[in-house]
Amino acid sequence: MKLYSAKQVLKISLLVAILAAGTTAFICNKSNSASAKNTEKKTGSALPEVQLDNQSLSIEEDVVLETNTPVLQVINESSTYTQDEAQNISVYERCNEAVVNITTQVMGYNWFYEPVVTQSGSGSGSIIDKRGYVITNVHVIENASTITISLADGSSYEGHVIGQDKESDIAVLKFDPPSTVELKTISFGDSTNLKVGQKVIAIGNPFALERTMTTGIISGLGRPIQESTNVIIRDMIQTDAAINPGNSGGPLLDSQGRMIGINTIIYSSSGSSSGVGFAVPVSTARRVVADLIKYGKVNRGVMLVSLVQNTSRIANYVGYGISTGMIVSKVRSGSEADKAGIKGGTKAAQYGRSFNPQTIYLGGDIITAIDSIQISKLADYYSALENKKPGDTVTVTVYRDQKYEQLTVVLEGESSATSI
Repeated sequence: MKLYSAKQVLKISLLVAILAAGTTAFICNKSNSASAKNTEKKTGSALPEVQLDNQSLSIEEDVVLETNTPVLQVINESSTYTQDEAQNISVYERCNEAVVNITTQVMGYNWFYEPVVTQSGSGSGSIIDKRGYVITNVHVIENASTITISLADGSSYEGHVIGQDKESDIAVLKFDPPSTVELKTISFGDSTNLKVGQKVIAIGNPFALERTMTTGIISGLGRPIQESTNVIIRDMIQTDAAINPGNSGGPLLDSQGRMIGINTIIYSSSGSSSGVGFAVPVSTARRVVADLIKYGKVNRGVMLVSLVQNTSRIANYVGYGISTGMIVSKVRSGSEADKAGIKGGTKAAQYGRSFNPQTIYLGGDIITAIDSIQISKLADYYSALENKKPGDTVTVTVYRDQKYEQLTVVLEGESSATSI
């Protein structure tokens, strides 16, 4: 270890103090120089550096604005909903009062022949006219002895059936509110240009919970759904919007609150919504409702023929080459079908149960298609003519003498089909 004298220590201390003072002065000078340069940049000298600093300043100002003024505050403070939520709320507020709750009672007789209620049910409907016309499903009011229509304000009225059409499962009811009551209505939209993926809204009364709204999308279009033994409804709208018992007859709406369908059927093993619901398209409803209000029924075009379901047993008995389609038993003489060349059978046979047999005639034409719709059973035949009117022309494919032929037939009114 090296030792220093007191005099040497004093010299070293003085040297360190001088060096420290010089360093401090140097740092101060550098700082003042930087400040001067920044001042020059702000006043406009050295243009490239000014542009760069302006850009930095702009970014800093944006950051300050975002910090002091959050994005949420840019939106109107009264708007606390998303656009989708606001749209749903708007549709519900505009349409829910036009959706009615329909309750029915079916009357029967007990052992003492006294009238008693044997069955009750509920469903939904839409007010489509300020005079009190309501559209719903046939199966909602089928066999009902009394029909009660309940409005959003809690008032109830007796409903009357104006007309019903099983082929489309559409019924029109009417109730008579006081003249002081102004009814809310739902307008018909357009179901011809719907797209899979399009948003839809359903309003109804599931499980007697009045005016419930659910949302979803169109899952499929043009679905042929067999509703009963002899009824196939074509071009049904499939949706994943929750539809439960009690929703039947209620409206399926687009995002603007226009009716595009009438909720009709759900596919479910439990009776609750499984995400597969079906609605009758409003294009069908327009045509059917107009006829129901005007005539009390739908004025469809028909062929004046008597038909029998073809089976393998009948085909083997007669020697037909096919076992499907509808056998033409009889044709009304002088009818349009007769003029078109459709032929009935000539060989009489007993058909049906032994205690109630019917006479049919075999050996005639078998209808296998109408236009582009294949006919294998009676429900197909009715479905093919569902949207046809008297005077319309259809192409009928028949199986005759082991080959297929196409005939052009003009349809007639149902009023002519009292007997064949």
